[in-house]
Amino acid sequence: MRFSRLFTLSLFALSASFVAGCGGREVVRGSDDPSIDSHAMSTGLDKEDVQRSLVTLLGKMRKSTVMDSWRSRRERTTVAIAPIRNDTSEHIEPVLSALLGEVETWLVDSEVVTVVSQERQSEMIRQIEGAQHPVFDPAHIPAYGRQLGVQYYVTGKIGAADERNDDMRRVQYWLFLQVIEVETGAIRWQGKEEVTKAVR
Repeated sequence: MRFSRLFTLSLFALSASFVAGCGGREVVRGSDDPSIDSHAMSTGLDKEDVQRSLVTLLGKMRKSTVMDSWRSRRERTTVAIAPIRNDTSEHIEPVLSALLGEVETWLVDSEVVTVVSQERQSEMIRQIEGAQHPVFDPAHIPAYGRQLGVQYYVTGKIGAADERNDDMRRVQYWLFLQVIEVETGAIRWQGKEEVTKAVR
């Protein structure tokens, strides 16, 4: 009985010291407290910014003439997703990868086009660009398209402008989504969304 009580007290002391070692801060999941996701932590692009912009852009694309032409075809058009160009000074590659995945899923779920997997594209890029530099080059879209049998690419770019004064920093982001025709290189549709973040 005495050993049991001693063990319980030791366990309590150990857990108390562990909490104290963590600075006494409570770690909470966003699923437990949704308000965690509603406040921006910095002027950088976050999940909510990208989600909101993407929902709007894909809604515009759904109503575009290029989607109408894809719907009217007897055989499905073959489409590939190209990397989104980052024209900002921020390292937001994980955000852009997630965005590409969302666009790919949306196109597959639309059941309007046939979507070429990104894994297959990576193999093709290695073949065209060489093993030394297997990086997607927008200038080679026609070559990629011919290699994959793709008629259109869905791609985009993100840019930003950073402004500062004595008491505030403001960053404006521009997110473009584009549909490029492989045969001609023409932009058949483009949508633009803006996100502004500020720190006072």
